[in-house]
Amino acid sequence: TGIGLDSHRTFSSVTARDAQGEIVWRKRLEHGDRGPLRRELQTWPKGVPVVLEGTFGWGWLSDELSAAGLEPHLASSKKVAAWRDARGLAKSNRTDADLLSELWGQQPRWWEVWLAPAEVRSQREWLRYRMTLVRLQTGLKNRIHAILHRHGIVHGESDLFGTAGRRFLSLLIAPNDATLPESARAMLKGYLQLLDQLRRQIANVTREIRGQITRTPAGERLRTLPGIDYILGYTILAEVGRIERFRSARHLASYSLLAPRAYDSGDDDGETPKGRHVGHAGRRTLKWAWIEAAHGAVRRGGRFREIFDRRTDGGKRDRNRGYITVGHELCRIVYAMWKKEVDYMETSPPRPGCDKRHRGSRRAMNVTPGRSRPGTGQP
Repeated sequence: TGIGLDSHRTFSSVTARDAQGEIVWRKRLEHGDRGPLRRELQTWPKGVPVVLEGTFGWGWLSDELSAAGLEPHLASSKKVAAWRDARGLAKSNRTDADLLSELWGQQPRWWEVWLAPAEVRSQREWLRYRMTLVRLQTGLKNRIHAILHRHGIVHGESDLFGTAGRRFLSLLIAPNDATLPESARAMLKGYLQLLDQLRRQIANVTREIRGQITRTPAGERLRTLPGIDYILGYTILAEVGRIERFRSARHLASYSLLAPRAYDSGDDDGETPKGRHVGHAGRRTLKWAWIEAAHGAVRRGGRFREIFDRRTDGGKRDRNRGYITVGHELCRIVYAMWKKEVDYMETSPPRPGCDKRHRGSRRAMNVTPGRSRPGTGQP
């Protein structure tokens, strides 16, 4: 009734169990030639659940399983490893495959994580590709700065890679210029050529991302929120994947690493809790996107600036925590927008059962402007 598949780079260890939970057979699948692998998968009973770990490279293998009429399910590597250690078992390929085949009988499915479909994985690959190019671009810029610093050259431009800055760099690599030694001039010229090529590739990827998000109703809806542009909207769209898999905005905030928590015990001494953090299991890229959007939303002013000022005492303390608070509020709003398929409204809609005549009236709520909790109307 269940098959466990322990995947590696060049092969997979497979264990199958019957309805009584007894091991029926064990096999080894080679990844080098897809033909024999696909023929082997076709011999397995159709519709049988196959549990594989969420390790690197699971995507193509889940696609092959689905194409063969099987039912792939993804298991959390961290939870499976903790379960194996709790049972006192030594790690091996055979043991891991046996444990994965045993997981299907575990109810509830505490081990299962979301298996992203092919279109969501494609979106994430575009996003990772652009992130890699931007990281390479930053590295090249740092090396160019290092060449100038190493030879004591000070430039007066605020942006070395803007129009005036590039004109300054082009003078340094001119053949008749003796400001830099020949070796440094050759390195600078090579770095500038690589930088131009990277910028062209980043521009091409950005155009592709903008085209994808404009064709997606959810992506266009995200862009109505202050602080979210094409790149941040695409990042949120790709990292969230399907909003239906989150039961509430709290679950999305926890997945986004925006739900502060603290590990403490004993009596409350009134001090700041020790070990406070914003989570350890989730999408770090999604957390970055919310906080970047929070910076833009705070600069725009309005309700998000009020939340930031209230949390940071007008920007005087805990500014980073203030941006996390605004990012958490953006996450909650995006969840509601995505679920209800509505655009962002600066004025929140009336709550069920309230008098619509007093919608947005702070006098009716008896609240001082800028001193209310977001979304509650309570001081």
